[in-house]
Amino acid sequence: MTVTVSSSWQLQGCADCGVVAPSRGRRRRVLHDVSHGEVPVRLVWRQRMWRCPEAACPRGAFVEQIPVRVAPRGSITGRAMGWAIGQLRREHATIAGLARRLDVSWWALWRAVKPELERRATDESRFAGVTSLGVDEHVWHHANPKTRGPKELTGMVDLTRDDQGRVHARLLDLVPGRSKKAYADWLTARGQEFRTGVQVAALDPFGGYKSAIVDQLEDATAVLDAFHVVKLGTQVVDEVRRRVQQDTTGHRGRKGDPLLGIQTILRAGAENLADKQQARLARAIEADERHEEVFVAWQCAQQLRAAYRQQDLTDGRHLAEKILASFRRCPIPEVARLGRTLRRWREAFLAYFATGRANNGPTEAMNGIIELHRRLARDYRNRENYRLRMLLAARGLTP
Repeated sequence: MTVTVSSSWQLQGCADCGVVAPSRGRRRRVLHDVSHGEVPVRLVWRQRMWRCPEAACPRGAFVEQIPVRVAPRGSITGRAMGWAIGQLRREHATIAGLARRLDVSWWALWRAVKPELERRATDESRFAGVTSLGVDEHVWHHANPKTRGPKELTGMVDLTRDDQGRVHARLLDLVPGRSKKAYADWLTARGQEFRTGVQVAALDPFGGYKSAIVDQLEDATAVLDAFHVVKLGTQVVDEVRRRVQQDTTGHRGRKGDPLLGIQTILRAGAENLADKQQARLARAIEADERHEEVFVAWQCAQQLRAAYRQQDLTDGRHLAEKILASFRRCPIPEVARLGRTLRRWREAFLAYFATGRANNGPTEAMNGIIELHRRLARDYRNRENYRLRMLLAARGLTP
């Protein structure tokens, strides 16, 4: 579909000297607009041309420009660019797919969209009002780090609650590396006002992020993420099961081995087990008295999980304090190691019960959105393009 358009006539003066310029006619400029259903739409703009009559003026000839409708040298209308950004943000679209809809090349669309994303990314107002901050890392490529840079990126997520106590997470930024320096440098760049406003900082059990929080967010409460703590307990059960399997049979789990048959049951919550599963668990533990270690480790993991499931936060804290006191003295070495780890993170572990269940769960949700868009785009080679796309997809460019 082709639509021919032109602007209304008006007296035009030279932008440099102000002398009224006579018209030199029009020229046809083809623009790509939002498609009409499946039909591509082209606008043929009859663009006015003028020539400055002042001999000393360096401008000479110039043409009509309407920046609010189309960029001076662009081929895509502002309406089409806004539509494309909305599709990328809300509908999980790809640049290649939108370029086909607009009947342009990938590069033509990205050159139109990228400056707008960069403008939004540099707007510091999008960091205002952040009172709860989450941090996590993810791998953005699997190529050679010498050619594409660090594989890991550190992502900062806004976990601020609204008036109803709900979290509307949004990705604030992605920086290269997984270290104290990467996180601390980003916090320093945000300024003192931002750092003072952050009251809660959620993180996984990584000492580098904890050190950055201690150095840069002196007034914030560090909270150890519940998901990662429960995951540590589940890993302990797996380690004990594998060790006991080797000690009792001399080989890895094989079909028919009692402990191999319950490996998935040991990863489930006790309240979710059916009667048949509970019976299988009991038979496997009773098959050899040395299997009692596995059962004790599983009970410890269930106790750790139960602390987070308590309806009353005070009851949950009391159970967590019992875990801190008892796990490190357990005769099972894997459980004792977990107890020592939790004891080192004591304040951050117990902070969950003093901050209204603050956790890094929404940060993991942002990682899920990032992984989705990376798969849709069939991988990325440019880290800055990757950052801009993920900030848009994960609401990071919305103030």
